[in-house]
This record gives sequence, structure tokens and C-alpha cells, in this order.
Amino acid sequence: MGAGATPAFARGVGDLEMTVEVAARGDTGAGERRNRGAGEATAAPREPALREDAASQAALDALLCELLPHQGDWSDEGYLWLTDHGNRRVEFTDGRIEELPMPTDAHQSVLLFLHALFRAGLRSCGGVVMVSGMRMRVREGKFREPDILLLRDRSDPRRQNRYRQGADLVVEIVGPDDPDRDLVEKRADYAEAGIAEYWIADPRDETLTVLVLRGEAYVEHGRYGRGETAASVRLEGLAAEVSAVFDAPETGA
Repeated sequence: MGAGATPAFARGVGDLEMTVEVAARGDTGAGERRNRGAGEATAAPREPALREDAASQAALDALLCELLPHQGDWSDEGYLWLTDHGNRRVEFTDGRIEELPMPTDAHQSVLLFLHALFRAGLRSCGGVVMVSGMRMRVREGKFREPDILLLRDRSDPRRQNRYRQGADLVVEIVGPDDPDRDLVEKRADYAEAGIAEYWIADPRDETLTVLVLRGEAYVEHGRYGRGETAASVRLEGLAAEVSAVFDAPETGA
């Protein structure tokens, strides 16, 4: 299937959406006719209508379950179609989709602080920094959405409009729901993608860890706490004061 092609199940969902829309318009007209016939003095009982709505929703849910791929059967284009048409944070690995938790205030404050810092640091060399929501292809069958992904050259061919084909540096902010996702799983994924540098911001102990790719795996260049400065190995001049990073939720910096 070519880039941007619509998966077969998506075409079926589109047809279903049109059918539901037409049916809804018809139901609205019928409701208006019933109301005119009943007169303003007497309101129709709500219970039968609620039961009809519940039955209709159950039938719609069942139909969607038939149309959409089962967990384990999703394709790259199916995942891309899903995330093109929704506003949820979703990642994809070997046929399985995973919805990520919504970010907290503290998470977003740290993310935006680092984004502004990196953006300023790359301005002189023409680099580009994006935040979560931009998909990145690790390989065929695997997509991630790093909290921050950075390319030092905005003309880099890996910079695609629909998703990134890689990055020079990525950052993840450890979430409380599943720390191993960022500390273990994504460490392996980003090494597999050949990303030269991976930073992990961990609000639990307020540390920044800088990992550098050596061969096919990351080695820890440094783990920095309050009062220290984390610096990039591959990108000269790119550094972050740890205290300022984790004070961002309170200072609004």
C-alpha cells in the first residue's frame, strides 16, 4: 500500500459514518413530526427513546468492532490513518496500538521548558525541534511519539511532513503510570532506530540522564541532579540546568 493510502477498513468506517449521519437526520425529522403531533402540552416519555439510543449504540459498537482490526492485526497505514483522524496519543508496535496517558501540568511544563531551551540552542545552526504529537517511525511496524525530537538540520531528509523518519536526539519525560516504557522499552526502540542521543527526564527523582548510542545500544554518559548541568555529547552548546528544568512547573519559565 502506497504512502497515504486509505486502508480498506477505513473506507468501511467512512461509509458507516455517512450512513449514521443520514440516519440521524432522518431520526431528527421523525422526532420533530412526533413532537408536532403530540402538541406542546404533553411531553413524550424519555425512557423508550433512551432504550432505542442504547440499542442503536450497541449495534454501532458491534459493527465498528467488526470493521476495525483486532489488536495485533494493525498495519502501518492503519495506525497512521487512526492517528490522522483522532486527537489521542497513540503508539504502534508490530500490529498492536497503545494509547498513552494524557500529560499532566508538571509534564507539560518540563516539556515546554526543554523545547524552548533546545530551540534556542539550535537556532544558529538551523535545527528544528518538535514536541509530542509528531510521530516517528522506528522501523516498519513500529512508531513512537517522543516528547521531544530534534534534528540539527531542518533540511534533513528524515524530516517528513506526516511523520519523522528519525532524529538526532529524542527526549522522554518519565510518566508515573509505566516508568519502564521510557526507561527500558523506548531505550531499546530508539537504539534500534539509530538515534545518536536519548535524554530521559525523570520527575520522580528530578534527574536528567544522557544516553549515547555506542554500536547497537546506549551507554550512560551521565546522570545529573539538582545543581548540575546536563550537556549533549553530539550537539555542541546544548545543555540544561537540572534545577531550572524541574522548577519550571512552579516558575513558569
